[in-house]
Amino acid sequence: MQVVDLGRTGLRVSRLSIGTGTHGWGGKSDQTALGLKGLVDLLHFAHDQGVTFWDSADQYGSHSYIKESLKGLDRSSVVITSKTVSRTRESVENDVKRFLKEIGSDYVDIVLLHCLTDLDWPTRYPDAMEALTRCKEQGLIRAHGVSCHDYGAFQTAAMTKWVEVVLARINYAGSHMDASPADVIRTMEQMAAFGKGIYGMKVLGQSKLAEEDGPRKGIEFVMGLPCVHAMTIGMTSQREVEENVAIVNELAD
Repeated sequence: MQVVDLGRTGLRVSRLSIGTGTHGWGGKSDQTALGLKGLVDLLHFAHDQGVTFWDSADQYGSHSYIKESLKGLDRSSVVITSKTVSRTRESVENDVKRFLKEIGSDYVDIVLLHCLTDLDWPTRYPDAMEALTRCKEQGLIRAHGVSCHDYGAFQTAAMTKWVEVVLARINYAGSHMDASPADVIRTMEQMAAFGKGIYGMKVLGQSKLAEEDGPRKGIEFVMGLPCVHAMTIGMTSQREVEENVAIVNELAD
């Protein structure tokens, strides 16, 4: 599995990330529905295949599964993202401290402000941004950034120096995206030029595109974008991991 720099964050990540939040919200997801052993086995299998970038969030309920999966692994071999929907200094700081306990680590590699939908989010939530800055200074996290569910918020992220990592919705069909692929790509190119780390989600249109065309077309499209460093796909079986890893490895050669 190819390992790449995630922008200028100093983090190096596998080109493919395994997501734990398919249809995820309210403390559950398709991945957590596999049960503790089922998801732990899948994360270990993915790790063995070189998928060492794991995407999680408070809303997915997957932290405890990641904690169990880290047992027996070298912590430094895995890059872990989590996300918070809190928006005040105290609540964000409390979230990060709780995440550390739930994940069983003394740091989380990336923490994102989750699901931003306002064009002016930096002026609405400066305390949340400051909280993550302080957490980074204390060594509790290694990078901070955003996931956006609105194109205006996404454009703002491109121009906001504080943003180090962006989780971006991108696929060839515009499925489950906030703007056309062309518009999103143009904005991601700006982000990459500023050194932000970018990894894609909804690469297979929340499975819709994989069902229609198979996974290769979606993966190939995103891997063909120099502004996207990695991608996360919510896989639920070893077969899916093997198939997607094979495609990524072939295209990376």
